[in-house]
This record gives sequence, structure tokens and C-alpha cells, in this order.
Amino acid sequence: MDLGLTDRVCVVTGSTAGIGLETARLLAEDGARVVVCGRDPGRVDAARNETGAALGVACDLTQPDAPGELVAEAERELGPVDCLVNNVGYAVQTDFQALTDTDWQLMFDLNVMSYVRAIQAVLPGMRERRAGRIVNVASTAGKRPSTGMPHYSVTKAAVLSLSRLVADLYAKEGILCNAVCPGPTLSPAWLGPGGLADQAAARTGRSREQVLEESGKGRPIGRMARPDEIAAVVAFLCSERASYVTGAAWSADGGTVPIII
Repeated sequence: MDLGLTDRVCVVTGSTAGIGLETARLLAEDGARVVVCGRDPGRVDAARNETGAALGVACDLTQPDAPGELVAEAERELGPVDCLVNNVGYAVQTDFQALTDTDWQLMFDLNVMSYVRAIQAVLPGMRERRAGRIVNVASTAGKRPSTGMPHYSVTKAAVLSLSRLVADLYAKEGILCNAVCPGPTLSPAWLGPGGLADQAAARTGRSREQVLEESGKGRPIGRMARPDEIAAVVAFLCSERASYVTGAAWSADGGTVPIII
């Protein structure tokens, strides 16, 4: 299916691995001119080569000026940004009482404020052209908080509110904003050394293999997601095929959250 993305400039944050990498790959395969980014220049170069992206930018999106600089570089090199995919973020398993103010602030800086700042950076151009797509990667934890990931859950709920807010503000100007809510996904965030599988194993006394097996069985569909399965939903929401979709929080969670919104 032609998504109508040929030559569209698409910025995908946090795109050196996992869902972001697969999203960049899928958008590039459909003809988009994709911008990948991450903190590590070597990983950015690798992601650009692997996905066929048009541009790679190394940046730390926790820094207040970084999202604006990312968008400015994309526009200098490729032209106006047509699609923004806010995907960057991280999750940590911990106890609510163990969290410090610094923990909360660091999580908000990356998981929420980088989204806010990137959106603010693309909005002037999108409003001038009266067209644009913004997709924010949230989580099932934004709809139903995970007690093992307290501050992550709160930030992802904020992403859902932000997505609806932007949709309501700018739909009449042709800018469509949606969120995608993945469940547990077979990405480096879960599978990497010290990732969520290892964290859960250490907290519960189970093996890493038991954690992954039980997490998969906890979905009605009976398994964890593949990153490309989430990327497919993101790509659709970036596309011309989603021309009447805005303000939605799309669950891509294998049926995890038992609510019909």
C-alpha cells in the first residue's frame, strides 16, 4: 500500500534501535527522506546506513536547545519537516518511594519535554504550509500505570495529554497529531544488558527467560511485540492514508489494556 510519503521529510527521534530504528526503516522504504538521531554518533551513522535515512544527527534531546537544533538542521539539509515522530525515551523499573526529584526530572526532560520542544520547533513550518503529521510514541503504561515503573507511567500519561492537546489546537490548520501506545516489545529497552528484562529478574528473583516468557503470556495475543509491528502503526499515522485521524491514542499492545479507547 502506497502511504503517500515519497519525498516527505520525516524526523524520527530516538531512532538508533528498536521501534525508532524500524520506523525510520519503514518510512525510508516508502520513499520518505528520513532523519535519524541519537546521542552516540557511531550508532547514528550505523542507523543511517542500515535504514537508508537521508540524514543522521547526533544530539542529546534532554538538553533544552537540542530538539530545535535537530529540526533546524533537518530543514537546512532536506527542507521543511512534514512528519515528526517523537519516539525517544527510557524506562526504569523501581519503587515509587525510591524515586528522587532528580529521577523525576530526568525522566520528564527526555520523555516529555523533548516531545514538547520538538513539536514547538516543527509547528511554525507546518502551520505556514497548513499540513503536517506528528506521532508521539507513548505506552500502555500511559493508559494504565505500571506500578513497577512509576515515573515512566506518569510521563507517558503526559504524552497522551500532550498529543490530544496538540490535535485539538491545530487540526483546523491541517496538522494531525496522534499517539501510539505499545505494550512490552522485543527491543533493546527490554532485551539489552541491564534492560527491563534484567531489571525485572533482579527485582523478582525470576530468571530473565521467565520474565520474558511471562510478559509474553500476559498479553491476550500471547506474545510480546516486534518493533516492526509498532513501526507499522506509526508509519500509517504519518501517511496520507490517515488523513482523517487525529487526537487518537492507538493501542498496539496485543490487547494488553482492556479498554476501548
